[in-house]
Amino acid sequence: MEAPEGHDHLPQPLPQSVLFCCDHNAVRSPMAEAIMKKLYGTECYIQSVGVKDDLEIDGFAVTVCKEIGVELERHRVRSFDAMEQWGDDLSSFDLILALSPASQRRALDLTRFYHLDVEYWPILDPTGLGETREERLASYRKTRDMIMQRLTDRWGPPRSATQPEGTQ
Repeated sequence: MEAPEGHDHLPQPLPQSVLFCCDHNAVRSPMAEAIMKKLYGTECYIQSVGVKDDLEIDGFAVTVCKEIGVELERHRVRSFDAMEQWGDDLSSFDLILALSPASQRRALDLTRFYHLDVEYWPILDPTGLGETREERLASYRKTRDMIMQRLTDRWGPPRSATQPEGTQ
């Protein structure tokens, strides 16, 4: 569900902390983390995790984020389990945004003892879509743009002086 042109609702205030999650923390959740940091700066603590951490950051995700001035090359994938081992406690997040059904289930399971908001944002998984490089990049751009739309629908335009290149 996309908001109509002109937004008939006011942006919500940013939470103090947001955790994005997806299946492998290699495409959707790191894209969302990096784009949200670019849009809203340090106004909010933002992290991302995956159900698993068995992949590296996806090169197509890096490429399409670079197109809008968002850096992903240094991202290191991590799982829910690794996050807790590194000292980040799920209960310290105000909001968990699950970008895949598997990550939503895992987040709900891990937070059943906390009073914590877990929301599901159905974001396209671009991996495996398209046969040529350009078709694959188009799928990743669609995912990137879906994430940007959800973020700005929820929390309004960028707070920083610099808006990602290639956006309106």
